[in-house]
Amino acid sequence: MEIPVYKPDITGNEKKYLIDCIKSGWISSKGQYIEKFENEFKKFTNSSFCTSVSNGTVAIHLALLSLNISTGDEVIVPTLTYVASVNPIVYAGAKPVFVDSLNSTWQMDPEDIKRKINERTKAIIVVHLYGHAADMDSIMTLAKKHNLFVIEDCAEAIGTLYKEKHVGTFGDVGTFSFYANKTITCGEGGMVITNEFSLHERIKKLKNQGVSKEKEYWHDIIGFNYRMTNLQAAIGLAQIERANKFITRKREIAACYKKFLSGLPIIVHDEAPGTFHSYWMTSILVKNESEREALRSFLKSKGIETRPVFYPVHMMQIHRVNESFPIAENISLRGINLPSWPGLSDNSIKFICNKIYEFFGKKGKL
Repeated sequence: MEIPVYKPDITGNEKKYLIDCIKSGWISSKGQYIEKFENEFKKFTNSSFCTSVSNGTVAIHLALLSLNISTGDEVIVPTLTYVASVNPIVYAGAKPVFVDSLNSTWQMDPEDIKRKINERTKAIIVVHLYGHAADMDSIMTLAKKHNLFVIEDCAEAIGTLYKEKHVGTFGDVGTFSFYANKTITCGEGGMVITNEFSLHERIKKLKNQGVSKEKEYWHDIIGFNYRMTNLQAAIGLAQIERANKFITRKREIAACYKKFLSGLPIIVHDEAPGTFHSYWMTSILVKNESEREALRSFLKSKGIETRPVFYPVHMMQIHRVNESFPIAENISLRGINLPSWPGLSDNSIKFICNKIYEFFGKKGKL
């Protein structure tokens, strides 16, 4: 593929820090880069406590366990998300309860959340989808009224702000992913942030095999090996040094797509007032669902990789429910993710947009 939908930028201090890490001999779950990365991420998000983990999925699992979510509990989650937002609910023994999306922002609908709350509801997992913030004022109001925990899945939202505050810091726990296609990457990896010391201590203990602080090699709860390695943290530290640069470029890329595609029957995922969209992916909606795969196939034939917007999780056999979520389903059927990596050149964006014009039978104007 001539133009991939995403590829990481590892042209900073990644190699330097990795070599230093290897020379030190500290390549597993201890070493200076873990603490350095955690401290820099804490500063970046302006959170009180931060602990690194092996990936974003286990970050959500740890968040649920730290809040004692278990069998018989229900957790509200958007259906329009990646399946990793939902699977950890089942790991914990709880039941996912799906909600629809808002047509304007693609984020979970607070009114549908309100309809789904009952006596078994214990938590809400908020997903800041594709780098846009959810309506945290409305969601936190509902959570406080009904005494619910809030976990923020920020896997796609590093650098995203809601009313000038970093997402992940509104609820009880915030979780992040550093997979290779995320805004910053460790190859694999994740982070869990919180402003509550007791939750932070419980998360650290759970990720580290439930080890006791009082007695060496003594384990007094069932825990997990969910730790990040010093090698991953070395890459992560180099990445977060350039996080603002990456986000600035992603916003420039989104602005270019909006400008260049303005004459076509396409909607580019936009930024709502009071939010700062980090544009993990620049996503578009075509007018009719029948055009989605045809456009993707056409772009593929021109060497341009795209991805479909996530399929609603409630439609998958493993999580299927007999309920309709019309907004989420419609966005999913019409949505496409365009190439969005920070190193994407303006000329490449123009080429992509000209090919989209060509698909719609119009002469490219760029």
